[in-house]
Amino acid sequence: MKNYILVTGAAGFIGFYLCKKLLENGFNVIGIDNLNEYYDIALKEKRLEILNENFSKNKFNWIFIKADLTQNDFLSKIFKEYDPKIVINLAAQAGVRYSLKNPKAYITSNIVGFSNLLECCRKNKVQNLLYASSSSVYGGNTNIPFSEVDPVNHPVSLYAATKRSNELMAHAYSHLYNLPATGMRFFTVYGSLGRPDMAPMIFTKAILSRTPIKIFNNGNMSRSFTYIEDIIEIIYKLIKHPALPDKNFDRAYPNSATSWSSHRIFNIGNDESINLIDFIETLESAIGIKAIKSFQDMQPGDVQHTSSDSSLIKDWIGIVPKTSLKDGIKTFVDWYREFYNFK
Repeated sequence: MKNYILVTGAAGFIGFYLCKKLLENGFNVIGIDNLNEYYDIALKEKRLEILNENFSKNKFNWIFIKADLTQNDFLSKIFKEYDPKIVINLAAQAGVRYSLKNPKAYITSNIVGFSNLLECCRKNKVQNLLYASSSSVYGGNTNIPFSEVDPVNHPVSLYAATKRSNELMAHAYSHLYNLPATGMRFFTVYGSLGRPDMAPMIFTKAILSRTPIKIFNNGNMSRSFTYIEDIIEIIYKLIKHPALPDKNFDRAYPNSATSWSSHRIFNIGNDESINLIDFIETLESAIGIKAIKSFQDMQPGDVQHTSSDSSLIKDWIGIVPKTSLKDGIKTFVDWYREFYNFK
Protein backbone atom coordinates (compact mmCIF):
# COMPACT_ATOMS: atom_id res chain seq x y z
CA MET A 1 0.00 0.00 0.00
CA LYS A 2 1.19 3.50 -0.82
CA ASN A 3 1.92 5.97 1.94
CA TYR A 4 -0.64 8.76 1.91
CA ILE A 5 -0.83 12.16 3.52
CA LEU A 6 -4.39 13.20 4.29
CA VAL A 7 -5.19 16.91 3.95
CA THR A 8 -8.61 18.11 5.07
CA GLY A 9 -9.92 21.40 3.72
CA ALA A 10 -8.00 20.61 0.52
CA ALA A 11 -10.02 23.04 -1.62
CA GLY A 12 -9.50 25.83 0.90
CA PHE A 13 -6.88 28.54 0.62
CA ILE A 14 -4.10 26.99 2.70
CA GLY A 15 -5.18 23.44 1.86
CA PHE A 16 -4.83 24.02 -1.87
CA TYR A 17 -1.32 25.43 -1.61
CA LEU A 18 -0.25 22.65 0.73
CA CYS A 19 -1.57 19.90 -1.57
CA LYS A 20 0.21 21.55 -4.48
CA LYS A 21 3.48 21.66 -2.54
CA LEU A 22 3.21 18.04 -1.45
CA LEU A 23 2.34 16.80 -4.93
CA GLU A 24 5.18 18.75 -6.50
CA ASN A 25 7.52 16.95 -4.13
CA GLY A 26 6.26 13.48 -4.97
CA PHE A 27 3.97 12.74 -2.02
CA ASN A 28 0.76 10.74 -2.36
CA VAL A 29 -2.07 12.99 -1.22
CA ILE A 30 -5.71 12.44 -0.31
CA GLY A 31 -7.62 15.70 -0.23
CA ILE A 32 -10.94 16.03 1.59
CA ASP A 33 -13.27 19.02 1.40
CA ASN A 34 -17.04 19.50 1.77
CA LEU A 35 -17.03 22.44 -0.70
CA ASN A 36 -19.45 24.44 1.43
CA GLU A 37 -20.74 27.81 0.26
CA TYR A 38 -19.42 30.01 3.08
CA TYR A 39 -17.63 31.94 0.34
CA ASP A 40 -17.52 31.89 -3.47
CA ILE A 41 -17.50 28.23 -4.52
CA ALA A 42 -15.87 29.25 -7.82
CA LEU A 43 -12.59 29.87 -5.98
CA LYS A 44 -12.65 26.39 -4.46
CA GLU A 45 -13.49 24.86 -7.82
CA LYS A 46 -10.64 26.79 -9.45
CA ARG A 47 -8.18 25.50 -6.87
CA LEU A 48 -9.33 21.92 -7.45
CA GLU A 49 -9.17 22.45 -11.20
CA ILE A 50 -5.51 23.43 -10.91
CA LEU A 51 -4.72 20.37 -8.80
CA ASN A 52 -6.67 18.00 -11.05
CA GLU A 53 -5.14 19.34 -14.25
CA ASN A 54 -1.56 19.30 -13.01
CA PHE A 55 -1.54 16.33 -10.69
CA SER A 56 -3.77 13.59 -12.06
CA LYS A 57 -4.13 10.41 -10.03
CA ASN A 58 -2.18 8.37 -12.58
CA LYS A 59 0.79 10.72 -12.49
CA PHE A 60 1.18 12.00 -8.97
CA ASN A 61 -1.31 10.00 -6.92
CA TRP A 62 -3.66 12.86 -6.17
CA ILE A 63 -7.05 11.71 -4.86
CA PHE A 64 -9.84 14.14 -4.02
CA ILE A 65 -12.87 13.05 -2.02
CA LYS A 66 -15.84 15.31 -1.35
CA ALA A 67 -16.61 14.65 2.30
CA ASP A 68 -17.48 16.38 5.54
CA LEU A 69 -15.69 15.63 8.81
CA THR A 70 -19.07 15.27 10.47
CA GLN A 71 -19.69 12.18 8.28
CA ASN A 72 -18.04 9.88 10.79
CA ASP A 73 -18.71 6.56 9.05
CA PHE A 74 -17.51 7.88 5.69
CA LEU A 75 -14.42 9.39 7.29
CA SER A 76 -13.64 6.09 9.00
CA LYS A 77 -13.87 4.29 5.64
CA ILE A 78 -11.38 6.73 4.10
CA PHE A 79 -8.91 6.07 6.91
CA LYS A 80 -9.41 2.31 6.64
CA GLU A 81 -8.92 2.28 2.87
CA TYR A 82 -5.89 4.57 2.62
CA ASP A 83 -4.37 4.29 6.12
CA PRO A 84 -2.73 7.75 6.21
CA LYS A 85 -0.01 8.14 8.81
CA ILE A 86 0.32 11.90 8.41
CA VAL A 87 -2.84 14.01 8.74
CA ILE A 88 -3.07 17.77 8.27
CA ASN A 89 -6.37 19.26 9.37
CA LEU A 90 -7.14 22.54 7.63
CA ALA A 91 -10.91 22.01 7.49
CA ALA A 92 -12.99 24.35 9.62
CA GLN A 93 -15.81 26.81 9.57
CA ALA A 94 -13.79 29.98 9.27
CA GLY A 95 -14.57 33.62 9.96
CA VAL A 96 -15.00 35.60 13.17
CA ARG A 97 -18.03 37.72 12.26
CA TYR A 98 -19.98 34.87 10.68
CA SER A 99 -19.82 33.06 14.04
CA LEU A 100 -22.16 35.73 15.41
CA LYS A 101 -24.75 34.87 12.76
CA ASN A 102 -24.44 31.10 12.59
CA PRO A 103 -22.84 29.71 15.76
CA LYS A 104 -24.13 26.19 15.17
CA ALA A 105 -21.94 25.85 12.06
CA TYR A 106 -18.84 26.33 14.23
CA ILE A 107 -19.83 23.75 16.81
CA THR A 108 -20.72 21.23 14.12
CA SER A 109 -17.63 21.69 11.96
CA ASN A 110 -14.93 22.78 14.37
CA ILE A 111 -15.86 20.67 17.40
CA VAL A 112 -17.83 17.64 16.18
CA GLY A 113 -15.84 17.34 12.95
CA PHE A 114 -12.50 17.65 14.71
CA SER A 115 -13.58 15.10 17.32
CA ASN A 116 -14.35 12.60 14.56
CA LEU A 117 -10.95 13.24 12.99
CA LEU A 118 -9.15 12.69 16.30
CA GLU A 119 -10.91 9.37 16.74
CA CYS A 120 -9.84 8.26 13.27
CA CYS A 121 -6.27 9.32 13.99
CA ARG A 122 -6.31 7.35 17.24
CA LYS A 123 -7.71 4.18 15.72
CA ASN A 124 -5.33 4.29 12.76
CA LYS A 125 -2.23 5.11 14.82
CA VAL A 126 -1.43 8.32 12.95
CA GLN A 127 2.22 9.29 13.45
CA ASN A 128 1.89 13.06 12.95
CA LEU A 129 -1.23 15.21 13.22
CA LEU A 130 -0.91 18.86 12.26
CA TYR A 131 -4.00 20.98 12.83
CA ALA A 132 -4.93 24.59 12.17
CA SER A 133 -5.53 26.85 15.12
CA SER A 134 -5.67 30.63 14.97
CA SER A 135 -4.22 33.83 16.39
CA SER A 136 -7.82 34.54 17.41
CA VAL A 137 -7.29 32.36 20.50
CA TYR A 138 -5.35 35.22 22.10
CA GLY A 139 -8.66 37.05 22.40
CA GLY A 140 -8.54 39.94 24.84
CA ASN A 141 -4.78 39.71 25.44
CA THR A 142 -2.96 43.02 25.21
CA ASN A 143 0.58 41.78 25.79
CA ILE A 144 2.23 42.23 22.38
CA PRO A 145 3.68 40.27 20.63
CA PHE A 146 1.56 37.21 21.33
CA SER A 147 3.58 34.31 22.69
CA GLU A 148 2.51 30.68 22.86
CA VAL A 149 3.21 30.72 26.60
CA ASP A 150 0.63 33.49 27.16
CA PRO A 151 -2.72 32.47 28.70
CA VAL A 152 -5.52 32.10 26.15
CA ASN A 153 -8.56 31.73 28.37
CA HIS A 154 -10.51 34.82 27.28
CA PRO A 155 -11.72 34.39 23.67
CA VAL A 156 -13.83 37.20 22.24
CA SER A 157 -15.57 35.15 19.53
CA LEU A 158 -17.07 31.68 19.28
CA TYR A 159 -14.70 30.97 16.40
CA ALA A 160 -11.74 31.59 18.73
CA ALA A 161 -13.34 29.44 21.43
CA THR A 162 -13.68 26.50 19.02
CA LYS A 163 -10.05 26.83 17.94
CA ARG A 164 -8.87 26.85 21.55
CA SER A 165 -11.10 23.83 22.14
CA ASN A 166 -9.29 22.05 19.31
CA GLU A 167 -5.98 22.63 21.06
CA LEU A 168 -7.29 21.17 24.31
CA MET A 169 -8.89 18.20 22.56
CA ALA A 170 -5.68 17.43 20.67
CA HIS A 171 -3.66 17.60 23.88
CA ALA A 172 -6.02 15.14 25.57
CA TYR A 173 -5.63 12.67 22.69
CA SER A 174 -1.88 13.12 22.73
CA HIS A 175 -1.80 12.34 26.44
CA LEU A 176 -4.27 9.45 26.38
CA TYR A 177 -3.27 7.75 23.13
CA ASN A 178 0.26 8.96 22.40
CA LEU A 179 -0.92 10.84 19.29
CA PRO A 180 1.78 13.32 18.19
CA ALA A 181 -0.13 16.54 17.51
CA THR A 182 0.96 20.06 16.59
CA GLY A 183 -1.33 23.09 16.73
CA MET A 184 -0.56 25.86 14.25
CA ARG A 185 -1.80 29.32 15.21
CA PHE A 186 -2.03 31.11 11.87
CA PHE A 187 -1.90 34.92 11.66
CA THR A 188 -3.90 36.67 8.86
CA VAL A 189 -2.84 34.60 5.87
CA TYR A 190 -3.08 36.28 2.44
CA GLY A 191 -2.06 35.66 -1.15
CA SER A 192 -3.29 34.67 -4.61
CA LEU A 193 -6.49 32.58 -4.67
CA GLY A 194 -7.12 33.73 -1.11
CA ARG A 195 -10.32 33.92 0.88
CA PRO A 196 -12.73 36.67 -0.25
CA ASP A 197 -13.89 37.30 3.33
CA MET A 198 -10.42 38.53 4.34
CA ALA A 199 -9.27 42.15 4.31
CA PRO A 200 -6.84 41.91 1.34
CA MET A 201 -9.61 40.64 -0.96
CA ILE A 202 -12.33 42.92 0.42
CA PHE A 203 -10.20 46.05 0.26
CA THR A 204 -8.73 45.30 -3.17
CA LYS A 205 -12.17 44.74 -4.66
CA ALA A 206 -13.45 48.00 -3.14
CA ILE A 207 -10.47 50.08 -4.27
CA LEU A 208 -10.62 48.77 -7.84
CA SER A 209 -14.41 49.28 -7.91
CA ARG A 210 -14.09 52.81 -6.46
CA THR A 211 -16.39 51.96 -3.56
CA PRO A 212 -15.76 52.82 0.11
CA ILE A 213 -13.85 50.42 2.33
CA LYS A 214 -14.97 50.02 5.93
CA ILE A 215 -12.14 50.69 8.35
CA PHE A 216 -13.14 49.42 11.77
CA ASN A 217 -12.13 50.93 15.12
CA ASN A 218 -11.33 54.09 13.15
CA GLY A 219 -8.19 52.44 11.80
CA ASN A 220 -6.68 51.65 15.20
CA MET A 221 -6.04 48.02 14.26
CA SER A 222 -2.95 46.04 13.34
CA ARG A 223 -2.27 42.56 12.02
CA SER A 224 0.63 40.19 11.40
CA PHE A 225 -0.11 39.75 7.69
CA THR A 226 1.51 36.46 6.65
CA TYR A 227 2.13 35.44 3.04
CA ILE A 228 0.75 32.08 1.96
CA GLU A 229 4.04 30.71 0.59
CA ASP A 230 5.70 31.26 3.97
CA ILE A 231 2.89 29.39 5.71
CA ILE A 232 3.28 26.43 3.34
CA GLU A 233 7.06 26.21 3.78
CA ILE A 234 6.59 25.99 7.55
CA ILE A 235 3.85 23.34 7.38
CA TYR A 236 6.02 21.35 4.98
CA LYS A 237 8.86 21.36 7.47
CA LEU A 238 6.56 20.45 10.35
CA ILE A 239 5.59 17.29 8.48
CA LYS A 240 9.12 16.05 9.12
CA HIS A 241 9.23 17.35 12.69
CA PRO A 242 6.34 15.76 14.63
CA ALA A 243 5.62 16.91 18.16
CA LEU A 244 7.78 15.42 20.92
CA PRO A 245 7.38 15.44 24.70
CA ASP A 246 9.07 18.31 26.49
CA LYS A 247 11.61 16.56 28.73
CA ASN A 248 11.94 19.72 30.84
CA PHE A 249 8.19 20.19 31.33
CA ASP A 250 7.44 21.27 34.90
CA ARG A 251 3.88 20.51 36.00
CA ALA A 252 4.21 22.95 38.88
CA TYR A 253 4.90 25.75 36.37
CA PRO A 254 3.30 24.44 33.15
CA ASN A 255 4.38 25.75 29.77
CA SER A 256 1.21 26.06 27.67
CA ALA A 257 3.18 25.70 24.42
CA THR A 258 4.54 22.25 25.25
CA SER A 259 3.61 19.19 27.30
CA TRP A 260 4.86 16.02 28.92
CA SER A 261 3.01 14.35 26.03
CA SER A 262 3.69 14.71 22.30
CA HIS A 263 1.84 17.97 21.81
CA ARG A 264 3.18 21.35 20.70
CA ILE A 265 1.67 24.69 19.77
CA PHE A 266 3.36 27.22 17.47
CA ASN A 267 2.60 30.70 16.24
CA ILE A 268 2.92 30.87 12.46
CA GLY A 269 2.87 34.53 11.60
CA ASN A 270 4.98 37.38 10.34
CA ASP A 271 6.74 38.98 13.30
CA GLU A 272 6.11 42.45 11.85
CA SER A 273 2.65 43.69 12.81
CA ILE A 274 1.28 46.20 10.29
CA ASN A 275 -1.08 49.03 11.17
CA LEU A 276 -4.30 48.84 9.16
CA ILE A 277 -3.79 52.29 7.63
CA ASP A 278 -0.27 51.32 6.52
CA PHE A 279 -1.67 48.13 5.03
CA ILE A 280 -4.22 50.14 3.03
CA GLU A 281 -1.49 52.48 1.80
CA THR A 282 0.52 49.47 0.62
CA LEU A 283 -2.53 48.25 -1.30
CA GLU A 284 -3.11 51.72 -2.78
CA SER A 285 0.49 51.85 -3.96
CA ALA A 286 0.30 48.41 -5.60
CA ILE A 287 -3.06 49.14 -7.24
CA GLY A 288 -2.33 52.72 -8.19
CA ILE A 289 -5.68 54.01 -6.89
CA LYS A 290 -6.53 55.82 -3.66
CA ALA A 291 -9.05 54.12 -1.40
CA ILE A 292 -12.33 55.75 -0.41
CA LYS A 293 -12.28 55.32 3.36
CA SER A 294 -15.29 54.92 5.64
CA PHE A 295 -14.29 54.82 9.29
CA GLN A 296 -16.43 52.57 11.49
CA ASP A 297 -16.67 51.49 15.14
CA MET A 298 -15.06 48.29 16.41
CA GLN A 299 -17.01 45.16 15.47
CA PRO A 300 -18.07 42.50 18.01
CA GLY A 301 -15.65 39.59 18.07
CA ASP A 302 -12.77 41.50 16.49
CA VAL A 303 -9.32 41.63 18.07
CA GLN A 304 -7.71 45.06 18.00
CA HIS A 305 -4.09 44.01 17.49
CA THR A 306 -2.29 40.80 16.55
CA SER A 307 1.46 40.34 16.57
CA SER A 308 3.32 37.05 16.33
CA ASP A 309 6.28 36.05 18.45
CA SER A 310 7.93 33.57 16.09
CA SER A 311 10.84 32.47 18.28
CA LEU A 312 9.48 29.01 19.11
CA ILE A 313 8.85 27.95 15.52
CA LYS A 314 12.31 29.22 14.56
CA ASP A 315 13.90 27.13 17.32
CA TRP A 316 11.89 24.06 16.23
CA ILE A 317 12.41 24.05 12.45
CA GLY A 318 14.82 26.91 11.76
CA ILE A 319 12.60 29.19 9.64
CA VAL A 320 9.99 31.92 10.11
CA PRO A 321 7.73 33.84 7.71
CA LYS A 322 9.94 36.27 5.80
CA THR A 323 8.02 37.75 2.84
CA SER A 324 7.59 41.52 3.18
CA LEU A 325 4.11 42.99 2.91
CA LYS A 326 5.17 45.08 -0.10
CA ASP A 327 6.34 42.02 -2.06
CA GLY A 328 3.43 39.83 -1.02
CA ILE A 329 0.81 42.46 -1.84
CA LYS A 330 2.30 43.16 -5.26
CA THR A 331 2.03 39.48 -6.21
CA PHE A 332 -1.47 39.31 -4.79
CA VAL A 333 -2.71 42.43 -6.62
CA ASP A 334 -1.25 41.23 -9.92
CA TRP A 335 -3.14 37.94 -9.52
CA TYR A 336 -6.36 39.69 -8.47
CA ARG A 337 -6.39 41.96 -11.54
CA GLU A 338 -5.96 39.00 -13.87
CA PHE A 339 -8.33 36.60 -12.11
CA TYR A 340 -11.18 39.11 -11.78
CA ASN A 341 -10.39 40.91 -15.07
CA PHE A 342 -9.52 44.31 -13.60
CA LYS A 343 -7.12 46.06 -15.96
